[in-house]
Amino acid sequence: MSKKEKKLCFAASSGGHYEQLLMLKPLMEKYKSFLITEKTAYKSSVNNKKMYYMRQVNRKEKLFIFAMLINAFKSLFIFIKERPDVVITTGVLAMIPICLLAKIFRKKLIYIESFAKITSPTETGKFLYKYADRFYVQWESMKEYYPDAVCLGGIY
Repeated sequence: MSKKEKKLCFAASSGGHYEQLLMLKPLMEKYKSFLITEKTAYKSSVNNKKMYYMRQVNRKEKLFIFAMLINAFKSLFIFIKERPDVVITTGVLAMIPICLLAKIFRKKLIYIESFAKITSPTETGKFLYKYADRFYVQWESMKEYYPDAVCLGGIY
């Protein structure tokens, strides 16, 4: 770690991906950090951490591209405001813009493939695999799809 304290962005869609991300609370507490997730009917928060919310995105909806553009602009605003050094994500679709911004601004991107994926990759994982500085899988069987990934077992 350099003299400047690293700032981390934790990003995940709602539901199970967000629950997996919350397993990294010790890391969130160790570093200056903030979270990004999807806006849902229920509010979630992590002690003393800034939260940002994206639109939920479903690639099968007619307005998919519109929702992604809104999230891209929101992500750019958040990225410029917060200036994270590292983006850590468990996916999925709504988090792609913040992940790509990390790479555009030459910051680190860490992707953690879903615990639920044992025999097939996620679409987001397949897309971000080529951009991630570190790519983690939670099952050894997933190395078939991501040969350069690191398997550290489940984060649960």
